[in-house]
Formats: sequence, structure tokens, C-alpha cells
Amino acid sequence: MKKAIVSLIAFYGITSAFAQQKANDVTTPLHLLKPDYPVSYGAPSKENVKAVLDKVFNYLDAVTPAQMINKQTGELVDDINGLDTNTILKAGDFRLTSYEWGVTYSAMQRATETTGDKKYAEYVKSRFDFLSKWIPAVKQKFALEYIQSKRLFNQPIDPHALDDAGAVCTSMIKAQRSGLNNNLRPLIDNYINYVFAKEYRLKDGTIGRNRPQKNTLWLDDLYMYIPEVAQMGKLTGDKKYFDDAVKQLLNYSKRMFNKEKGLYMHGWVESMEVHPQFHWGRANGWALLAMSELLDVLPENHAGRNAVLQQFKVLIKGLAAYQSGSGFWHQLLDRNDSYLETSATAIYAYCIAHACNKGWIDAMTYGPMSILAWNAVSTKINDKGQVEGTCVGTGMAFDPAFYYYRPVNVFAAHGYGPAILAGAEIFGLLSNFSFDINDSALQLKEKTK
Repeated sequence: MKKAIVSLIAFYGITSAFAQQKANDVTTPLHLLKPDYPVSYGAPSKENVKAVLDKVFNYLDAVTPAQMINKQTGELVDDINGLDTNTILKAGDFRLTSYEWGVTYSAMQRATETTGDKKYAEYVKSRFDFLSKWIPAVKQKFALEYIQSKRLFNQPIDPHALDDAGAVCTSMIKAQRSGLNNNLRPLIDNYINYVFAKEYRLKDGTIGRNRPQKNTLWLDDLYMYIPEVAQMGKLTGDKKYFDDAVKQLLNYSKRMFNKEKGLYMHGWVESMEVHPQFHWGRANGWALLAMSELLDVLPENHAGRNAVLQQFKVLIKGLAAYQSGSGFWHQLLDRNDSYLETSATAIYAYCIAHACNKGWIDAMTYGPMSILAWNAVSTKINDKGQVEGTCVGTGMAFDPAFYYYRPVNVFAAHGYGPAILAGAEIFGLLSNFSFDINDSALQLKEKTK
């Protein structure tokens, strides 16, 4: 503290006579003393953001091989004619067809869009070319029972849940629409056939599950369902997809949104008269991301667009009240004694920055919040490029201990797509707006584009 005061005295040219006096409100501009922030304060440089993105990218590119090998010899199998019962997918740190990796594929595409660096999109292209080559070959070669028992591309070949299909389908449609890949339509159609036509629904058409209780809604499913259906509407021009995506959001919000808190509860069960409300961070993130994805493609003249936008805004307003002083949000958003969680914070950083970039919300109001969230997330990227502090996969519960003590792990794949999304969008925010420190506080200075 003494060094900081001396530096300020020197900076402001205060005479040596004053410098020898004890610092006080008369002699020292105390309001300019630098606080001891737990994370960096202020807008990072685009170069700094890009360096963090590259660190995560380099790790993921190294640990997610897209290769088939012979399990007996370890040799590469490149020709589909060599496919036999000894052929397996080369193991990496993460699964190439999981929903978490669907988020990561979408994030990589967004990173190329905002930074201009094509390597992120090339990561997606190479994996999707690999999948489009081997999935049909496996499906043709082996019986479904074998595919399921060996878990050999079983999710894209025979999806049984939204988690199997939704997020990967979303990223594939984006790649197909952009021209990044042109051979994905058979995989897309198989995914969407399950998601749109076969997923379980309540009597009013709301998508649901029968676990852990009959006729249960999981807030997570807004993301597992809405983005790919909305993207299918954009791909085909068929209004039915947009209509159902809007319907799902409104039906979930009617049942699960707490207007007083401005947050969603995690789970809803049709037979329950009273619902214990646990406002889980990542689930609220999935809901916010689902709305963001929907707004990206929902036609401006769609009758439901304003309702979606208003729900998006009230959730952001609700979330703003719960951001911690370190920039993170808590595992349970309204319980400050629950731990600070990375993946939810990254999703919020992305969605808020994206909304600022799109003009859906006021960048002066919300831009600094998204930057603070990114600064927090960036502290959780370790030297290897792994994302720390991410809650592992989480079911639904009606007691607090379940959420409080969910483990965190660098191999929780849920953290990687959101971290890349956040960095990509903050890079875009810093390209679109200028931020500066005014009276020690981060402020929007001007729009640069």
C-alpha cells in the first residue's frame, strides 16, 4: 500500500515536502488507489484474449484425435474397407459425438467468425469430415446391437435422448449452412428425426423426460432441443421448426421461471404441488444460450420473436444481480456459500457479450459485466489449456447438498465450448466497442463499428 501511495504521489507531481507528510485525504488522491481485485479489472487486449483461446485450442486439438485404429496392433485404419471388429475409435480426452462437444464445435466456428483465424473452423471441418466418412460405414457394416454394445458411434446412429443428438446436430447445421462442410445432411436428418419427431413430450407438446420422475422437465433441455430445431428452420425455411422452438421456451418459462428472482429453477415435475427451487448456474446458462441461439435465426417478423427477446432480457437482468465481485457466478446462483463455477460464468460472458454485439441489450449497461466474467474465466485456463472449476455432469435433485457438492474436474467437457464461446465473443465485443477506465471504473467509451 505504501508503494502504491508513493507511486501516486510521484505520478501527480506532489512535492517532496508533501511526500514526507503522512498520506491523507488532503495530500493523496485516495480514490485512485488501485484496489486488490481477485481477477484482472478492465478490458483485456484482443491479443490477450486470442492467446487464451489459442491455449485452449492447442490442448483440445492434441487430445481429440479423429482416427480409427486397430485395437490389437494400434495401427491407423484409414480405409473403410478395412473396417472390422478390431476397429475402434482412437481414444482421446473427450468424446467427439457428445453434446458437450457439439457446444465446442459451435464455439470453434464462432471463434473463426470473430477472430478471422481459420484454424478453429478447420478443427470442426476435419472432425465432421471424419464423422461423415465413418458413421455411415459403421452403420452399414455392423448390426445395431453390436454398435450399441461397443458404443461405436451409437449416439449419431441411434440417438435415444436429446443429449445424444441436439448440440451436435446444431453445430452440423451451422457447418452445412456456412459451407464449411457439405456432406452432413444425412447425419443432420437422422438427428432431427429423433429430436423433432421422437423425443418424449407432455400432453401439451412440451418436450420432457420420465426421469428422475414421470413427466419431468429439465431446464437443460431448452438448449438440448431449441437450437437445432431453430437451425433446422433456418436450413429448410419451414416455419414449423421456429414455431415449436418458441413454444418450448414459453412453456418452460411458464412453469419454471421465478419472476421475483429473475431465475429459472432446474427441475419441474408434473405431479408436484410444491417445487423446491434450486437455481443451478449451468442450467440457467443453457436456457440463456438456447434463447441466444434462437434469436440468431428467428425471423424478425416471427410472431414469437418479441416474447423470446423479452424473456432473454429479463433473465439477463436477473443474472446481473447475482454476479459475484470476482466476476464468477455461483453453482447455485442465489446461494453465495455455494462454490464459484466456471462453465456457467463462461456461458453468461458469451451470451451477454453476444447480445451487446447484436444490439439486443445495451452495451453500456452490460458490456463491463461480460468483460469481468471473461476475466474471471480466463484465470481458470491452466498452463496446459485445460479449463478448471467446471462442475461435472449433473442430474436433477430436490435437496441442496446434491448441488453444493457436485465435483469439479478439468475433464468435465462442459467447460470447453463455453470458454471458447466466451473468448470468441469478447474478442468481437472489443472489436465493436471501445472501453476505457474512467474514474477507476470500466466504462463503454464508444462504438467502433
